[in-house]
Amino acid sequence: MHDESTHEAQITLDETMPDEELLYDLADLFKVFSDTTRIKILYSLMTEERRVADIAETIGATQSAVSHQLRILKTARLVKFQRDGKSIIYSLADDHVYTMLAQGLSHICE
Repeated sequence: MHDESTHEAQITLDETMPDEELLYDLADLFKVFSDTTRIKILYSLMTEERRVADIAETIGATQSAVSHQLRILKTARLVKFQRDGKSIIYSLADDHVYTMLAQGLSHICE
């Protein structure tokens, strides 16, 4: 037997559940966070924008590995870039990325 509060909770959930495509996109976004090299890159960009060589040095990875992961992060719209002569400077795409990282770390440190 369902009581009335359970029924009300089910109605609220059904009304607020995003459609399947949005849920799929959200799952894809979280998959991008499943690689420690990508997380390190994002953390290195939390304090300042950087070039590939600077990111590689900061996180202890090769420039090739960093470039590969940056492509994935750009596709996921987590980082943005701008040209500076022949160099490309990367930064976090927006404050949402910073917030997701900070909240994630806060959650696992509780």
